[in-house]
Amino acid sequence: MTDPLLESAAGAAGPAEPLWLAQLRAACEVSTQAEVAARLAHAGDGKYPSPAVINQALQGKYVGNLGRLEALVEGVLLTVTVECPVLGDLPRQRCLEHQSRRSQFAATNPTRILLYRVCPTCIHRLGEKS
Repeated sequence: MTDPLLESAAGAAGPAEPLWLAQLRAACEVSTQAEVAARLAHAGDGKYPSPAVINQALQGKYVGNLGRLEALVEGVLLTVTVECPVLGDLPRQRCLEHQSRRSQFAATNPTRILLYRVCPTCIHRLGEKS
């Protein structure tokens, strides 16, 4: 038998938050928002996300696109992997890293050339596909 008070309290809390956001919140409770932001940025492009982005996301006030932050949290904190058509199974944040390299193309090796050609149409690409 369920307790009606517990049911009403659970209903008042609203919909459950996404797993990635709950994991981000838990990481910030163990550490600081600045340290979590630095850990995520280190795994990504070194600049994003800032502690302010983390704070706004946790408060539900971030007006930017949460897709990139979600992908970083999934890759770094939840260790989600994706199946890359070029590299095979790789962590989600590495996928984001390769996506961001597109603007810095250099024909330094065959793998980079393949990534340059395949990333724009990949199903894991954030934003618009080319």
